[in-house]
Amino acid sequence: MKYLLVIMLSLFGFSKNKAQAKSIHSFKVEALDGSNIDFSNFKGKKILVVNTASECGFTPQYADLEKLYEQYKDKLVVVGFPANNFGGQEPGANHEIATFCQRNYGVQFPMAAKISVKGDDIAPIYKFLTDKKENGVKNTKILWNFTKILLDEKGHIIDSFVSTTNPMSESITKYLK
Repeated sequence: MKYLLVIMLSLFGFSKNKAQAKSIHSFKVEALDGSNIDFSNFKGKKILVVNTASECGFTPQYADLEKLYEQYKDKLVVVGFPANNFGGQEPGANHEIATFCQRNYGVQFPMAAKISVKGDDIAPIYKFLTDKKENGVKNTKILWNFTKILLDEKGHIIDSFVSTTNPMSESITKYLK
């Protein structure tokens, strides 16, 4: 009977993945300080997820990410994910990354513990964010540090933005007005 239901659903365009697509709100990740970031706490707000690195040419975007977070904090949460996937540009440990972000950019938005954002060791949350089979919306390639993924208030992907897209650009802020 179960197999008959699966066959019937697939005939009508419902795949198992589509029927079971989850939102980012089902994820909990470790924060830089060892506590947890529970994405269900962000229901009702848009979320901008960014893979970050401390020694990248795009690292100054931390300042605009903080500005975006402060300006729109009633309707947006920015979450940084330090990753060392590109050119070894995030070599530090979690406590070093936290100190760097606070000292140099005054970062107040949530920062996750260092993870991998691509490859065989990709973190589950980034597997969800980058794989259409997981998120039900789109595939996104993480080509470099500071790739941004914007999600809606229900935790579903709106769009993604390459590293060169400034966090304060109209291509992002138009979704927040």
